[in-house]
Amino acid sequence: MNQLLRFTTAGSVDDGKSTLIGRLLYDSKSIFEDQLEAVEASSAKKGFDYVDLSLLTDGLKSEREQGITIDVAYRYFATPKRKFIIADTPGHIQYTRNMVTGASTANLALILIDARKGLVEQTYRHSFIASLLKIPHVIVCINKMDLVEYQEEVFEKIVDDYKAFSSKLEIHDIQFVPISALAGDNVVNRSENMDWYQGATLLHMLETVHIESDHNHIDSRFPVQYVVRPQTQSHQDFRGYAGRISGGIFRAGDDILVLPSGFTSKIKSIQIGEEVIDQAFAPMSVTMTLEDEIDISRGDIIAKPNNHPQSEQDVDVMLCWMNQRPVNLNTKFFVRHTTKEVKGVLKEIQYKLDINSLQRVENVDQLTMNEIARVKIRTAQPLAFDSYRKNRITGSIILVDEGTNETVAAGMIV
Repeated sequence: MNQLLRFTTAGSVDDGKSTLIGRLLYDSKSIFEDQLEAVEASSAKKGFDYVDLSLLTDGLKSEREQGITIDVAYRYFATPKRKFIIADTPGHIQYTRNMVTGASTANLALILIDARKGLVEQTYRHSFIASLLKIPHVIVCINKMDLVEYQEEVFEKIVDDYKAFSSKLEIHDIQFVPISALAGDNVVNRSENMDWYQGATLLHMLETVHIESDHNHIDSRFPVQYVVRPQTQSHQDFRGYAGRISGGIFRAGDDILVLPSGFTSKIKSIQIGEEVIDQAFAPMSVTMTLEDEIDISRGDIIAKPNNHPQSEQDVDVMLCWMNQRPVNLNTKFFVRHTTKEVKGVLKEIQYKLDINSLQRVENVDQLTMNEIARVKIRTAQPLAFDSYRKNRITGSIILVDEGTNETVAAGMIV
């Protein structure tokens, strides 16, 4: 089975993200001829003497006109070794929320740096967001090497600068690659212009990065999405609980605990569709049946008696505010956590982060769009959660406006 790698791309404006993704798609033969013809025609119309591969990814017309990325664009491609989903996120400061959205499910972040400029403010911001969202792997692509005559010293200096800065962040796996997205050096094919670089090409890194251990296989968590009661002649008494495992391993015969009720039972069977299986683990979607008839509904979490999430009404969260309207203390929301929705209120803003300097700003009573802050939220009923560091699924929430039903914020539980 081909593994799926989700990765997000981030960089400053004009660092060449869209060109890089275009180059990946083009050199790995993942685009159709009519797409290529449209891009060739568009490049010619703009008076370019080369094919502008960035036009492959800039889906919105306003992006093609300005030559920038505004929204999160998802692109899919596959090689014989892996399937990929790319979230192409915008570089501008006013689109921090789009970057948070694109990065929240990623296994890996590609951070682009322009070889001529070195580390810029956006590099720090994007690396910080990648660290905040606990993206396990980062590849730093030092792009536009063709414009600095492929000099090894330029590459080495940027690598040293980045290592010095990233030592303050929580990113454990960082790789560096010198590339030219425009010319195709070291993207899919090895560069003849940089024989001093002995490492892998970008595509090779993407195909071989080890992601099996990114899922938490220790702490068993199963948020219930749906109670299956077919009530047919053949399944009159069947009662199963369907959902997607968000951590750990479950086996038939295991003792389990249901939160928030605290009832215990044993797993009778686990099945995918009609097929009964012995064990299931994250991120499989399964139906479980239990030995005892206990009251379980959507939003409950099935865990193990000796290892279960904490259940609290006061939740500490790193929050990214995503709405144009600012938010004040004591504002009420719907809080969505795994499959559960409860009412909640913003009780306290402990500090907000200045993303550029990484300094804390205290005495804040309002958050505006794209700001990231540490806050306390009180919910109407207890939530069974883990810290985001331990489990990215049971440790994340979104806030939904009661009146408009818009998603107004995303949060990582501290």
